Amino acid sequence: MVLLAAAVCTKAGKAIVSRQFVEMTRTRIEGLLAAFPKLMNTGKQHTFVETESVRYVYQPMEKLYMVLITTKNSNILEDLETLRLFSRVIPEYCRALEENEISEHCFDLIFAFDEIVALGYRENVNLAQIRTFTEMDSHEEKVFRAVREMRRKAKELQQARRDAERQGKKAPGFGGFGSSTVSGGSTAAMITETIIETDKPKVAPAPARPSGPSKALKLGAKGKEVDNFVDKLKSEGETIMSSSMGKRTSEATKVHAPPINMESVHMKIEEKITLICGRDGGLQNMELHGMIMLRISDDKFGRIRLHVENEDKKGVQLQTHPNVDKKLFTAESLIGLKNPEKSFPVSSDVGVLKWRLQTTEESFIPLTINCWPSESGNGCDVNIEYELQEDNLELNDVVITIPLPSGVGAPVIGEIDGEYRHDSRRNTLEWCLPVIDAKNKSGSLEFSIAGQPNDFFPVQVSFISKKNYCNIQVTKVTQVDGNSPVRFSTETTFLVDKYEIL
Repeated sequence: MVLLAAAVCTKAGKAIVSRQFVEMTRTRIEGLLAAFPKLMNTGKQHTFVETESVRYVYQPMEKLYMVLITTKNSNILEDLETLRLFSRVIPEYCRALEENEISEHCFDLIFAFDEIVALGYRENVNLAQIRTFTEMDSHEEKVFRAVREMRRKAKELQQARRDAERQGKKAPGFGGFGSSTVSGGSTAAMITETIIETDKPKVAPAPARPSGPSKALKLGAKGKEVDNFVDKLKSEGETIMSSSMGKRTSEATKVHAPPINMESVHMKIEEKITLICGRDGGLQNMELHGMIMLRISDDKFGRIRLHVENEDKKGVQLQTHPNVDKKLFTAESLIGLKNPEKSFPVSSDVGVLKWRLQTTEESFIPLTINCWPSESGNGCDVNIEYELQEDNLELNDVVITIPLPSGVGAPVIGEIDGEYRHDSRRNTLEWCLPVIDAKNKSGSLEFSIAGQPNDFFPVQVSFISKKNYCNIQVTKVTQVDGNSPVRFSTETTFLVDKYEIL
């Protein structure tokens, strides 16, 4: 195939933007485009017309035409495939298919056209790669700019420290780079050391010496000053790649979980789910483990009983601690020690009740994920949707991770509910949803990228919930003597151990 030119013109043949891939004068291309509308037969529907010397392959776009001018001996099938790619590129840069919008983004379109065709021959690229090439987004450039900015800030801090020493004043603290109690000298040293370490290659750590603790900065360690410094860079408009981006959502939630007002009697109800589904439907295995952990901080509440309310209808298997009165629990749903004269341990977490659910029943899946990759001419169009089947649940910080083929650039996002982030290092697309509940129980994501359907599996899901799956709760705590009520606090967590669609 030899492509002479690609152009967007009006229905009257006026050229709005044209890119010639061989030597051609302006008069020649304007004459070819002006003759194009006169050659079309209005009574027939075709995608090409020919003259004695060239072939026009075209596609109507509202009031405009996308036209490829090729030689007559070119492959018409390849021409049509190239035309479709050209037609998909234009909406990437123009919000409306109008003459003014095309003219405003003419250089963006020309750059994109150059990525598709070189010297008259089609390049093996798709829409996602074209977008990556034209954006020229470089992670190394971002890192270089961030390091350069850090060096500049460090020099400013060192200069301020020297000025303060010359004047006999105490070196000022810099709140933007850490606590105000930290001196400018120590802050500058911290940042300078971090910059030096960034440039150094990573080496294996040497064995620890038996001498006293060292105050030197450890390799790879980041103090609070550096974290605050990065935050300030972000507030100034810099884009900084966070090293914690790859952490699982459940781990990040544990680190940043808000403090809980714990009473002297505190219960922690935790459930973890392991689920494996097939991409074509069917639950291969679902296993859920739950436990109630009791912590007593005041010995006067050691002799108590827990009133458990079990509203589970899924058939979980319950098991009490060996020291718990099993008959009492079976008859009255009370958790108490076999010997009522004894007390529960104080200031330690004690597992008093645990449960397990294992099933292959599809109706028990809390969150269904359907992934539909379909091959297209330039790769794959992927459609993913979720649906919450348990209306009583509220899932927070949901992340649906889809693997991507390596070396094909960023995906082109179509429609999306929520947000997304593309991790080019791990070759994954993370679909992030802050909350999924009964009011927001379904959503979808559509994107396009080069690849095969098998490249987008396994899909992994992570979330955290403050409501447990099996509806087992502690509703009341009473003293063994006198049956008087005791104030207590409860912390409920529903986590993902493994959640995959294979």
